[in-house]
Amino acid sequence: MQKPSKEWLGGDELHPKLLQWIAHKNLWNLWVPTEYGGLQSSLSDGLEILRTLAKWEGSLGWTVTLCSGANYFVGNLEKEKADEIFLGSPLPVFGGSGAIGGTAERWEGGYLISGIWKYATGAPYLTHFTLNAKILENGKELRTEDGQSKIQSFILKKEQVEIIKDWNTMGLRATATHSFQVHSQYVERSQSFVYNKVYHPNPIFKIPFSVFADLTLWANYLGLAEHFLEEAHIILGSLEQLKLLKATLTKAYKDMRSDADTIESWIGNDTNISESYITEIHRKATYSVQNLTEAIIRLYPLLGIRGASEHHKINKIFKDFFTATQHHIFSPMGRRGSTKVFKP
Repeated sequence: MQKPSKEWLGGDELHPKLLQWIAHKNLWNLWVPTEYGGLQSSLSDGLEILRTLAKWEGSLGWTVTLCSGANYFVGNLEKEKADEIFLGSPLPVFGGSGAIGGTAERWEGGYLISGIWKYATGAPYLTHFTLNAKILENGKELRTEDGQSKIQSFILKKEQVEIIKDWNTMGLRATATHSFQVHSQYVERSQSFVYNKVYHPNPIFKIPFSVFADLTLWANYLGLAEHFLEEAHIILGSLEQLKLLKATLTKAYKDMRSDADTIESWIGNDTNISESYITEIHRKATYSVQNLTEAIIRLYPLLGIRGASEHHKINKIFKDFFTATQHHIFSPMGRRGSTKVFKP
């Protein structure tokens, strides 16, 4: 895949020509089955593409990862709804929030949705927004058998959503990861879905979504760190000072590829992925990102004023990487709410 023009990279939003390039390469549909116009990438091949995009430019890699990851939900939609969205025109670009930011009141064969959701990567580029909401009936919150709030996921057309332009971070600027608000919008029942309830037979959809999210984001951290290493080498010249980051990257890449190969083997043989292995992948990915973070922090003071210069390439990569580290699934708090620091 040929790298897009450098004139298209950077800025506070993705350049229109870069968006055209993404669409031409069909990258929004990286994981979508060919019958729906997608690339139907294998896990290993898709991770390599995402790592490469992140290495080229952080916002490019992150936006394609999160939005193609949302298009992955085509496998969770009932066939009639998937046909309606993915066989129509234009080709869809999904994105949204994994947070629980509002409610869905049961209403005459569907739901009325209201609330505010934060951090929708690629908000200005989306045709559909995904969200998670607490389910209400007659104004009362429904509960599961173990007393937890009943949660479902939904997909809304962009016309049903109001974007709140509040993304003002030091890095990953062009991801335009804004919040969005929904005001009492009606959705049909078929616009709801459950992450791990799958309707499409493609093996890629046998991967638990938490594992899919871990691996695809891990690929981004690798790409960003590789780019940082390249630019640091140009500045410092000496490879001696780069040993720690290089070794950390080598191990991280080996671990990610090994896990991807294992997952592909298991889903190819219809082997269920155990909860213990799901936990192991998350632990390994989290610890890997923490190691990359520490290696970059140790290297940064050696870069001199160039590392702190607003318009130097390595400064942008640094800010992109450390903005990415704030994503909740690899933060010290962790996706599962633990304050434990993961160890090998």
